[in-house]
Amino acid sequence: MIRNYAKELDKLMLRLEREEKRPALLLHACCAPCSSAVLERLTEQFRVSVLFFNPNISPRSEYEKREAELERLIRSMPAARDAEMIRVPYEPEVFYSAVRGMEDLPEGGERCFVCYRLRLEAAAKYAAEHGFDYFTSTLSISPLKNAVKLNEIGEELAEQYGVPHLPSDFKKKEGYKRSILLSKEYDLYRQDFCGCVFSKREREMKNGSHT
Repeated sequence: MIRNYAKELDKLMLRLEREEKRPALLLHACCAPCSSAVLERLTEQFRVSVLFFNPNISPRSEYEKREAELERLIRSMPAARDAEMIRVPYEPEVFYSAVRGMEDLPEGGERCFVCYRLRLEAAAKYAAEHGFDYFTSTLSISPLKNAVKLNEIGEELAEQYGVPHLPSDFKKKEGYKRSILLSKEYDLYRQDFCGCVFSKREREMKNGSHT
């Protein structure tokens, strides 16, 4: 049976609303455009802290640009102004070590799944260490990301670290379209590759610009 993670989230949020609870949520964020609609969706029902942990992003200038845009969004968007942004050191070697031997695999496959786990595990560990009630990621808002795999990994890590994973498929219910509109409204920098050198190389090859 195929699970509908968007409906699962709706049911959970309705229950929390009825119970008049506003739990603490650690939200792993990949970039400002993806975060925009997710923050708008979640901040009313959760006390959100945003973790920018993305060692896959390269080069450093790209990483810093995305980090700065996320911080600007949180300061600018009314729905997100109460959210805290958590910065961590930029350590690209963590990503390269995790995906060693997978450099030539196609985008969207096993290398990406390892990257999902790397980032989600950082969120799960931080959530456990700092007393959060839930953790999740903005990644499922992208049509290019595998929401089933993201939720499967999240649930495995929830068992390991003892913090519930918030089910999500944020692209549903017009979530991705909303992120595009909000990106335009706040004039957010929208990148055209996921962030890693391998996705950039694949994009350039498809565009005929790789030399």
